[in-house]
Amino acid sequence: MTATYTAFAGYRRLCHGPLAEVTRAALAAQAEAHTGPVLIFNDATGHQTDPDARPAPVAPPPAAETPEDSDAPKGRGRPKLGVIGREVTLLPRHWDWLATQPGGASVVLRRLIDDARRAEAAAPPSPRQRQEATYRFLQAIAGDLPGYEDALRALFAGDSAGFSARIADWPHDLRQYAEHLAAG
Repeated sequence: MTATYTAFAGYRRLCHGPLAEVTRAALAAQAEAHTGPVLIFNDATGHQTDPDARPAPVAPPPAAETPEDSDAPKGRGRPKLGVIGREVTLLPRHWDWLATQPGGASVVLRRLIDDARRAEAAAPPSPRQRQEATYRFLQAIAGDLPGYEDALRALFAGDSAGFSARIADWPHDLRQYAEHLAAG
């Protein structure tokens, strides 16, 4: 599932979609003389993301290996592939079970982690995750609005009707997105 993002110029919602598309729209809006800063939010987490206006980096040609480099002690893992060796502490019964699995301990651990990540991504967000995402969004954009603290109290108390009542007078786009985040 592709992550989606939403951009705001002030309290006005600009666009929603994949990060590259939202970033292009945000940068175009910032280029306009009458538009202030544009904020981009991750729809799943409420985290603010800064638009990256830099051009794509050009990779330098690979450096030739010198004899000094080849004599250097090698680190653990496969650094050229982005693999960094780290230590995992398990009990003897865990190591015994891993030893019976095909592919070795690393393969099994990677597979278990990937399965857990997929299951977590497929599961709907918990009420706590929705509250935290809404809080992050409101903290970044709505801290000066009337009833902000009361709205947060209602949010974390699980009082959706009270939350909606406290943000009823806020700008439409901001209110609609906050209610969307809170409801999941």
